[in-house]
Amino acid sequence: MKNLDFIISIIISFLTAVYFSFLFDSISPYIWGLLLVFPILGALGIWIAYLISKKYLFIYQFAKFALIGTMTALVDLVILNLLIFAFGIAVGISFTIFKTISFLIAFSTKYFGDKFWAFTDDKMIGIGRQIGMFFGVTLVGLLINVVVASLMVNWLGPQFGLSNKVWANIAGISASLATIIWNFPAYKYLVFKK
Repeated sequence: MKNLDFIISIIISFLTAVYFSFLFDSISPYIWGLLLVFPILGALGIWIAYLISKKYLFIYQFAKFALIGTMTALVDLVILNLLIFAFGIAVGISFTIFKTISFLIAFSTKYFGDKFWAFTDDKMIGIGRQIGMFFGVTLVGLLINVVVASLMVNWLGPQFGLSNKVWANIAGISASLATIIWNFPAYKYLVFKK
């Protein structure tokens, strides 16, 4: 295991904690404890995944893929929140458009993290075909992501007394989790297969 893996996992985990701290700041002052807990859990998680990967390689790949996915989801959610803030709209067709824009921007940089870090694919031959396949898999992921988020926001609506803004973020997180179920096997066995 490389030191870079620890550093990347700590940075992504810390940024995740920052995101949640700002999102739920009004709920509890104790949420700031996440700034300490998340990086520890991130480093511990990547180390455990590394140990398990000695028997099952895909576990380590999945852990790194999940970290890249987390970073991508954070970019997605930050852009989504910026659009919601800029236009003052968190529901309806505008939300669906905002979610599509934020997803496409976030996933436009995901290719390199998955290629070079998660799946350690350093081949440059056939990269055009690979990018095309990545784009195709990502488009299916986009459909899954936007449909799940839009259904939660526009059909189900806010639950548990949460505001539209908080519910839109929970929908975005849920959509990201649903997308992972499709993306990991598709990237591993179709796009970055060895």
